[in-house]
Amino acid sequence: MLYDMILIRKFEEEVEKLFLRGKIHGTMHLCIGQEATAVGACFPLTLDDKITSTHRGHGHSLAKGMQSDRMLAELLAKETGYCKGKGGSMHIADLNVGNLGANGIVAAGLPLGVGAALTSKMKDKKEVVVCFFGDGATNEGAFHEALNLASVWDLPVIFFCENNLYGMSASIKDMTNVEHISDRAKAYGIPGVTIDGNNILEVLSTTQEAIERARNGEGPTLIEAETYRWKGHSKSDARKYRSREEEKEWQKQRDPIVFFKELLMEEGLLTDEEYAEIEQSVKDEIKKSVQFAEESKEPELSDLMTDIYA
Repeated sequence: MLYDMILIRKFEEEVEKLFLRGKIHGTMHLCIGQEATAVGACFPLTLDDKITSTHRGHGHSLAKGMQSDRMLAELLAKETGYCKGKGGSMHIADLNVGNLGANGIVAAGLPLGVGAALTSKMKDKKEVVVCFFGDGATNEGAFHEALNLASVWDLPVIFFCENNLYGMSASIKDMTNVEHISDRAKAYGIPGVTIDGNNILEVLSTTQEAIERARNGEGPTLIEAETYRWKGHSKSDARKYRSREEEKEWQKQRDPIVFFKELLMEEGLLTDEEYAEIEQSVKDEIKKSVQFAEESKEPELSDLMTDIYA
C-alpha cells in the first residue's frame, strides 16, 4: 500500500510538470494529498470488483491496477494509452482491471456504479462496486437517485465520498446544512460513516466492512472520507478561497504518506533504508513511464472515427 501511495504522489507530480511543459492539453485535476482514500478503498477489492471514478481519478486508476506507463501515454494523447489517446485524463478507463471509467461530469459515475451493481446482483456474480465521488457531487440529483435506488434494490455498491472540503471554490460548510455528508444515508435506510480519509488503515478497515456487507447481500454503504487536495481544483484555480496557512497545516500535519510511513516505522515494519528503496523504485518506474509515453506514436488520423458508437 505504501508503494501505491508514493506512486500516486510521484505520478501526479510528474503529470503537473508535463502539463506545465505543454505536453498535456486541456486541464488537469490532481489528487495530491488524497492518496490514502484511493489506495485504502481499492486495496481490498478483487480484480473482478468494479470502480467508477471522477475527474480527479488518476489515483483511483493506479490503485485499481492500471499501469503508469499506459496512463501517461493516455494523458499525452498517444495511441499506446488505455483509450488510444482519446479519453485523456477525465475519461480514462480499463475494463480489464474493473475500472469502468473516470467522468468529467460531477456525480455522473453514481448511476453508472448502481448499474454495475445491479448487473452483479442479477447475474449473482458476488462482485461489488466502489463508486468514488467528491463532496460537490452530493448536492446533485444523481447522488440522491443513486442512493435511493441502491437501497431499494439492496445493491452491492459502496458509495465512497472523498470530501476534500471544497467543491471547486465552494466550502462544504456553505453548501449543506448537515454536520456530516454520511448523515444523509439515514434518509435512504443504509449505513453511513465518516472517517479520517488520510488514515489509510481507517479507510481500509471501513471499506473492508462495507465490502463484506455488500458481498453478503446486505446492501450499500455510504462512506465519507474527510481529506484535502493540496493543489487547486484544476490548473486554472488560483485558490483564493482558502488560506495558505490552511494548506500548509494539512501538508505538514495531515500528510497521508508521512502518517503511514511513521506508523510502519513505529511498529518496526519499515526502516529509513527500506523507505528510500521504495521511493527510488517509484521514481525509476515514473521515469520509464514518462519515456514510454513521450516516445509513443500519436494516433493516426484514420483512427479518428474508430470506437465511436453514437
